[in-house]
Amino acid sequence: MAFKWKDSLTTGNTTIDSQHKELVNAANELLEACSQGKGREEIVRTGKFLLGYTKKHFGDEERLQLKSKYPDYDNHKKLHEILVKEVNNLVSDLESQGPTVVLVGKINNLISGWVFDHISREDIKVATHIKNS
Repeated sequence: MAFKWKDSLTTGNTTIDSQHKELVNAANELLEACSQGKGREEIVRTGKFLLGYTKKHFGDEERLQLKSKYPDYDNHKKLHEILVKEVNNLVSDLESQGPTVVLVGKINNLISGWVFDHISREDIKVATHIKNS
C-alpha cells in the first residue's frame, strides 16, 4: 500500500515540503519494488538516498530553525541525530548482511514512522514558528 501525501503533512515551507515529498516518493518506490519481488534490489538505492537525504534535508531544516530562532531547536536537532544514527545503522547492516527482507521492512517502517510522526508533529511546529516570526 503506497503512502499518500496528506495536507496535514504540509508545513507551508516550499523547500521543506518538496523534500518531504521526495521521502514519500522514495518510500513508494521501495514498496512498489517489494510488490514486484524486487525489494532487495531497491533497498540499496533507498539506503543511499536516505544517507544523502538526511544530510541535506536536516541541514536545510536546521538552518531555517536557527535563522528564525526556533525555541525548541536543540530538541529537534536531537531527533534528527537519532534518525541519522538509525539510517547509518541500516546502511551498515545492508553493507554487512546484504539486502534482506528484514532490512526492507525496517526501512519501510523507518520512513513511514518518520513521515507520519515526525513531520506531522515536529516539523509542523517549526513551520508555524517560521511563518509567525
